[in-house]
Amino acid sequence: MSAEAHGNRAIVAALLANIGIAVTKFIAYLLTFSSSMLAESIHSVADSGNQVLLLVGGRRAKREATAQHPFGYGRDRYIYAFIVSIVLFSVGGLFALYEAWHKYEAYHADPAHSGITSWQWVPVTVLVVAIILESFSFRTAIKESNAVRGKTSWIRFVRTAKAPELPVILLEDLGALLGLIFALFGVGMTLITGVGLWDAIGTAMIGVLLVLIAIILAIETKSLLIGESAREEDVAKIEQAILNGPEVERLIHMKTLHLGPDELLVAAKIAVRDYETAEKVALGIDAAEARIRDAVPIARVIYLEPDIFRREG
Repeated sequence: MSAEAHGNRAIVAALLANIGIAVTKFIAYLLTFSSSMLAESIHSVADSGNQVLLLVGGRRAKREATAQHPFGYGRDRYIYAFIVSIVLFSVGGLFALYEAWHKYEAYHADPAHSGITSWQWVPVTVLVVAIILESFSFRTAIKESNAVRGKTSWIRFVRTAKAPELPVILLEDLGALLGLIFALFGVGMTLITGVGLWDAIGTAMIGVLLVLIAIILAIETKSLLIGESAREEDVAKIEQAILNGPEVERLIHMKTLHLGPDELLVAAKIAVRDYETAEKVALGIDAAEARIRDAVPIARVIYLEPDIFRREG
Protein backbone atom coordinates (compact mmCIF):
# COMPACT_ATOMS: atom_id res chain seq x y z
CA MET A 1 0.00 0.00 0.00
CA SER A 2 1.32 3.45 -0.94
CA ALA A 3 2.01 6.30 1.47
CA GLU A 4 -0.98 8.13 -0.05
CA ALA A 5 -3.32 5.21 0.72
CA HIS A 6 -2.08 5.01 4.31
CA GLY A 7 -2.52 8.77 4.60
CA ASN A 8 -6.09 8.67 3.27
CA ARG A 9 -7.08 6.01 5.80
CA ALA A 10 -5.71 8.15 8.63
CA ILE A 11 -7.48 11.24 7.24
CA VAL A 12 -10.87 9.52 7.01
CA ALA A 13 -10.55 8.10 10.54
CA ALA A 14 -9.67 11.55 11.91
CA LEU A 15 -12.47 13.24 9.93
CA LEU A 16 -15.17 10.92 11.22
CA ALA A 17 -13.94 11.27 14.80
CA ASN A 18 -13.69 15.07 14.63
CA ILE A 19 -17.16 15.60 13.16
CA GLY A 20 -18.76 13.66 16.00
CA ILE A 21 -16.57 15.32 18.61
CA ALA A 22 -17.25 18.83 17.24
CA VAL A 23 -21.03 18.39 17.44
CA THR A 24 -20.80 17.06 21.01
CA LYS A 25 -18.51 19.89 22.13
CA PHE A 26 -20.81 22.55 20.70
CA ILE A 27 -23.76 21.08 22.56
CA ALA A 28 -21.70 21.06 25.76
CA TYR A 29 -20.68 24.68 25.19
CA LEU A 30 -24.29 25.79 24.66
CA LEU A 31 -25.22 24.09 27.95
CA THR A 32 -22.30 25.47 30.00
CA PHE A 33 -20.82 28.51 28.19
CA SER A 34 -17.31 27.31 29.02
CA SER A 35 -14.63 29.11 26.98
CA SER A 36 -12.47 25.98 26.98
CA MET A 37 -15.35 24.05 25.43
CA LEU A 38 -15.86 26.77 22.80
CA ALA A 39 -12.15 26.77 21.95
CA GLU A 40 -12.18 22.98 21.64
CA SER A 41 -15.34 23.10 19.51
CA ILE A 42 -13.70 25.50 17.05
CA HIS A 43 -10.56 23.36 17.17
CA SER A 44 -12.52 20.27 16.11
CA VAL A 45 -14.30 22.19 13.34
CA ALA A 46 -10.95 23.47 12.06
CA ASP A 47 -9.50 19.95 12.16
CA SER A 48 -12.49 18.56 10.25
CA GLY A 49 -12.13 21.26 7.59
CA ASN A 50 -8.41 20.57 7.39
CA GLN A 51 -8.99 16.87 6.76
CA VAL A 52 -11.40 17.71 3.95
CA LEU A 53 -8.72 20.01 2.49
CA LEU A 54 -6.16 17.17 2.55
CA LEU A 55 -8.57 14.86 0.72
CA VAL A 56 -9.30 17.56 -1.87
CA GLY A 57 -5.58 18.20 -2.33
CA GLY A 58 -4.90 14.51 -2.89
CA ARG A 59 -7.65 14.32 -5.49
CA ARG A 60 -6.54 17.45 -7.38
CA ALA A 61 -2.93 16.26 -7.42
CA LYS A 62 -3.96 13.32 -9.63
CA ARG A 63 -4.93 15.55 -12.57
CA GLU A 64 -3.13 14.89 -15.83
CA ALA A 65 -0.28 17.17 -16.91
CA THR A 66 -1.17 19.97 -19.33
CA ALA A 67 0.78 22.25 -21.67
CA GLN A 68 0.64 24.97 -19.02
CA HIS A 69 1.65 22.56 -16.24
CA PRO A 70 3.87 20.02 -18.02
CA PHE A 71 5.08 18.40 -14.79
CA GLY A 72 1.55 17.77 -13.50
CA TYR A 73 -0.16 18.82 -10.30
CA GLY A 74 1.60 16.68 -7.70
CA ARG A 75 2.49 19.70 -5.58
CA ASP A 76 -1.20 20.44 -4.98
CA ARG A 77 -0.87 18.10 -2.00
CA TYR A 78 1.79 20.41 -0.55
CA ILE A 79 -0.29 23.52 -1.19
CA TYR A 80 -3.34 22.15 0.59
CA ALA A 81 -1.19 20.96 3.49
CA PHE A 82 0.18 24.52 3.79
CA ILE A 83 -3.37 25.89 3.80
CA VAL A 84 -4.10 23.46 6.65
CA SER A 85 -1.33 25.06 8.73
CA ILE A 86 -2.82 28.53 8.09
CA VAL A 87 -6.32 27.38 9.11
CA LEU A 88 -4.96 25.71 12.25
CA PHE A 89 -3.04 28.88 13.17
CA SER A 90 -5.86 31.36 12.55
CA VAL A 91 -9.15 29.53 13.14
CA GLY A 92 -7.80 27.26 15.87
CA GLY A 93 -4.90 28.94 17.65
CA LEU A 94 -5.66 32.65 17.38
CA PHE A 95 -9.36 32.15 18.14
CA ALA A 96 -8.51 30.19 21.29
CA LEU A 97 -6.10 32.92 22.43
CA TYR A 98 -8.75 35.58 21.77
CA GLU A 99 -11.32 33.58 23.73
CA ALA A 100 -8.84 33.15 26.61
CA TRP A 101 -8.28 36.90 26.75
CA HIS A 102 -12.04 37.53 26.65
CA LYS A 103 -12.53 35.05 29.51
CA TYR A 104 -9.68 36.67 31.48
CA GLU A 105 -11.28 40.11 31.17
CA ALA A 106 -14.64 38.69 32.25
CA TYR A 107 -13.01 37.15 35.32
CA HIS A 108 -11.45 40.45 36.37
CA ALA A 109 -14.78 42.21 35.88
CA ASP A 110 -16.55 39.65 38.11
CA PRO A 111 -14.13 37.28 39.95
CA ALA A 112 -17.02 35.53 41.73
CA HIS A 113 -18.53 34.36 38.44
CA SER A 114 -16.99 31.06 37.24
CA GLY A 115 -18.41 31.27 33.72
CA ILE A 116 -19.88 27.76 33.79
CA THR A 117 -23.46 28.58 34.61
CA SER A 118 -25.32 25.28 34.39
CA TRP A 119 -25.00 21.59 33.58
CA GLN A 120 -21.65 21.87 35.28
CA TRP A 121 -20.38 18.32 34.80
CA VAL A 122 -21.47 18.01 31.17
CA PRO A 123 -18.15 19.33 29.77
CA VAL A 124 -16.15 16.88 31.87
CA THR A 125 -18.15 13.95 30.49
CA VAL A 126 -17.88 15.27 26.94
CA LEU A 127 -14.13 15.80 27.23
CA VAL A 128 -13.49 12.33 28.63
CA VAL A 129 -15.51 10.75 25.81
CA ALA A 130 -13.74 12.97 23.26
CA ILE A 131 -10.33 11.90 24.61
CA ILE A 132 -11.31 8.25 24.11
CA LEU A 133 -12.53 8.87 20.54
CA GLU A 134 -9.51 11.01 19.67
CA SER A 135 -7.21 8.29 21.03
CA PHE A 136 -8.65 5.83 18.51
CA SER A 137 -8.05 8.34 15.70
CA PHE A 138 -4.49 8.97 16.91
CA ARG A 139 -3.89 5.22 17.12
CA THR A 140 -4.95 4.86 13.48
CA ALA A 141 -2.59 7.67 12.44
CA ILE A 142 0.29 5.99 14.30
CA LYS A 143 -0.49 2.60 12.76
CA GLU A 144 -0.63 3.98 9.21
CA SER A 145 2.54 6.03 9.77
CA ASN A 146 4.42 3.00 11.11
CA ALA A 147 3.67 1.20 7.86
CA VAL A 148 5.50 3.97 5.97
CA ARG A 149 8.25 5.28 8.26
CA GLY A 150 9.99 1.97 8.96
CA LYS A 151 12.84 2.49 11.44
CA THR A 152 12.92 6.26 11.00
CA SER A 153 12.44 8.23 14.23
CA TRP A 154 9.19 10.13 14.66
CA ILE A 155 10.88 13.54 14.51
CA ARG A 156 12.81 12.64 11.37
CA PHE A 157 9.68 11.15 9.83
CA VAL A 158 7.75 14.41 10.29
CA ARG A 159 10.69 16.45 8.98
CA THR A 160 11.59 14.33 5.95
CA ALA A 161 8.31 12.76 4.79
CA LYS A 162 7.55 13.71 1.19
CA ALA A 163 3.84 12.84 1.50
CA PRO A 164 2.42 15.55 3.79
CA GLU A 165 -0.83 13.86 4.86
CA LEU A 166 0.50 11.53 7.56
CA PRO A 167 2.69 14.12 9.36
CA VAL A 168 -0.21 16.60 9.27
CA ILE A 169 -2.69 14.11 10.71
CA LEU A 170 -0.18 12.94 13.34
CA LEU A 171 0.43 16.48 14.58
CA GLU A 172 -3.26 17.39 14.39
CA ASP A 173 -4.29 14.32 16.39
CA LEU A 174 -1.53 14.89 18.93
CA GLY A 175 -2.63 18.52 19.25
CA ALA A 176 -6.26 17.45 19.60
CA LEU A 177 -5.43 15.02 22.42
CA LEU A 178 -3.29 17.53 24.31
CA GLY A 179 -5.91 20.23 23.71
CA LEU A 180 -8.60 18.02 25.24
CA ILE A 181 -6.38 17.39 28.25
CA PHE A 182 -5.79 21.15 28.65
CA ALA A 183 -9.53 21.80 28.33
CA LEU A 184 -10.27 19.11 30.94
CA PHE A 185 -7.72 20.74 33.24
CA GLY A 186 -9.26 24.21 32.81
CA VAL A 187 -12.87 23.07 33.18
CA GLY A 188 -12.10 20.69 36.05
CA MET A 189 -10.21 23.29 38.06
CA THR A 190 -12.98 25.84 37.45
CA LEU A 191 -15.60 23.41 38.76
CA ILE A 192 -13.49 22.43 41.78
CA THR A 193 -12.47 25.97 42.79
CA GLY A 194 -15.33 28.02 41.35
CA VAL A 195 -12.70 30.38 39.88
CA GLY A 196 -13.26 31.18 36.20
CA LEU A 197 -9.61 32.11 35.71
CA TRP A 198 -8.77 28.40 35.34
CA ASP A 199 -11.06 28.17 32.31
CA ALA A 200 -9.17 31.08 30.72
CA ILE A 201 -5.82 29.40 31.48
CA GLY A 202 -6.96 26.13 29.89
CA THR A 203 -8.16 28.01 26.80
CA ALA A 204 -4.85 29.90 26.52
CA MET A 205 -2.90 26.63 26.75
CA ILE A 206 -4.97 25.26 23.85
CA GLY A 207 -4.28 28.40 21.80
CA VAL A 208 -0.51 28.30 22.36
CA LEU A 209 -0.43 24.59 21.53
CA LEU A 210 -2.29 25.06 18.22
CA VAL A 211 -0.15 28.02 17.19
CA LEU A 212 3.06 26.01 17.81
CA ILE A 213 1.78 23.01 15.82
CA ALA A 214 0.66 25.29 12.99
CA ILE A 215 4.11 26.91 12.84
CA ILE A 216 5.82 23.48 12.66
CA LEU A 217 3.48 22.38 9.86
CA ALA A 218 4.00 25.64 7.96
CA ILE A 219 7.80 25.31 8.14
CA GLU A 220 7.79 21.70 6.92
CA THR A 221 5.26 22.19 4.10
CA LYS A 222 7.02 25.40 3.01
CA SER A 223 10.17 23.34 2.48
CA LEU A 224 8.21 20.88 0.32
CA LEU A 225 6.65 23.71 -1.68
CA ILE A 226 10.02 25.29 -2.43
CA GLY A 227 11.23 21.91 -3.65
CA GLU A 228 13.09 19.13 -1.84
CA SER A 229 15.58 16.66 -3.27
CA ALA A 230 15.17 12.90 -3.09
CA ARG A 231 15.97 11.09 0.14
CA GLU A 232 19.64 10.23 0.68
CA GLU A 233 19.02 6.52 0.12
CA ASP A 234 17.22 7.21 -3.16
CA VAL A 235 20.01 9.52 -4.34
CA ALA A 236 22.53 6.75 -3.66
CA LYS A 237 20.41 4.23 -5.59
CA ILE A 238 20.12 6.57 -8.59
CA GLU A 239 23.85 7.26 -8.64
CA GLN A 240 24.60 3.54 -8.49
CA ALA A 241 22.09 2.81 -11.26
CA ILE A 242 23.71 5.39 -13.55
CA LEU A 243 27.20 4.01 -12.99
CA ASN A 244 26.24 0.34 -13.24
CA GLY A 245 26.34 0.28 -17.05
CA PRO A 246 29.41 0.21 -19.31
CA GLU A 247 28.19 3.20 -21.31
CA VAL A 248 28.79 5.72 -18.48
CA GLU A 249 32.35 6.55 -17.46
CA ARG A 250 31.41 8.69 -14.48
CA LEU A 251 28.69 10.90 -13.04
CA ILE A 252 29.75 14.54 -13.35
CA HIS A 253 26.88 16.02 -11.33
CA MET A 254 23.24 15.31 -10.56
CA LYS A 255 20.23 17.07 -9.10
CA THR A 256 16.89 15.64 -7.98
CA LEU A 257 13.60 17.35 -7.19
CA HIS A 258 10.25 16.09 -5.90
CA LEU A 259 7.49 17.21 -8.28
CA GLY A 260 5.09 15.58 -5.81
CA PRO A 261 5.29 12.97 -3.07
CA ASP A 262 5.30 10.12 -5.62
CA GLU A 263 7.06 11.77 -8.56
CA LEU A 264 10.73 12.57 -8.79
CA LEU A 265 12.68 14.58 -11.37
CA VAL A 266 16.27 13.49 -12.04
CA ALA A 267 18.69 15.68 -14.02
CA ALA A 268 22.30 14.59 -14.45
CA LYS A 269 25.34 15.20 -16.57
CA ILE A 270 27.17 11.97 -17.35
CA ALA A 271 30.55 11.38 -18.93
CA VAL A 272 30.62 9.13 -22.00
CA ARG A 273 33.58 7.92 -24.05
CA ASP A 274 34.75 10.43 -26.63
CA TYR A 275 34.96 7.80 -29.37
CA GLU A 276 31.36 6.54 -29.09
CA THR A 277 28.92 7.21 -31.93
CA ALA A 278 25.78 9.27 -31.36
CA GLU A 279 23.69 6.13 -31.72
CA LYS A 280 25.58 4.30 -28.98
CA VAL A 281 25.41 7.32 -26.70
CA ALA A 282 21.62 7.52 -27.18
CA LEU A 283 21.22 3.79 -26.48
CA GLY A 284 23.41 4.13 -23.41
CA ILE A 285 21.27 6.97 -22.06
CA ASP A 286 18.12 4.90 -22.61
CA ALA A 287 19.71 2.01 -20.72
CA ALA A 288 20.75 4.28 -17.84
CA GLU A 289 17.21 5.72 -17.59
CA ALA A 290 15.75 2.21 -17.44
CA ARG A 291 18.13 1.30 -14.60
CA ILE A 292 17.17 4.44 -12.68
CA ARG A 293 13.45 3.65 -12.95
CA ASP A 294 14.06 0.08 -11.80
CA ALA A 295 16.05 1.30 -8.80
CA VAL A 296 13.69 4.17 -7.83
CA PRO A 297 10.23 3.74 -9.41
CA ILE A 298 9.08 7.26 -8.50
CA ALA A 299 11.84 8.70 -10.75
CA ARG A 300 9.45 9.39 -13.61
CA VAL A 301 11.00 12.47 -15.23
CA ILE A 302 14.64 11.88 -16.17
CA TYR A 303 17.02 14.11 -18.13
CA LEU A 304 20.53 12.77 -18.76
CA GLU A 305 22.99 15.04 -20.56
CA PRO A 306 26.02 13.32 -22.14
CA ASP A 307 29.36 15.07 -21.92
CA ILE A 308 33.09 14.40 -22.17
CA PHE A 309 34.88 14.48 -18.84
CA ARG A 310 38.04 16.58 -19.00
CA ARG A 311 40.59 16.41 -16.22
CA GLU A 312 42.02 19.84 -15.51
CA GLY A 313 45.75 20.18 -15.43
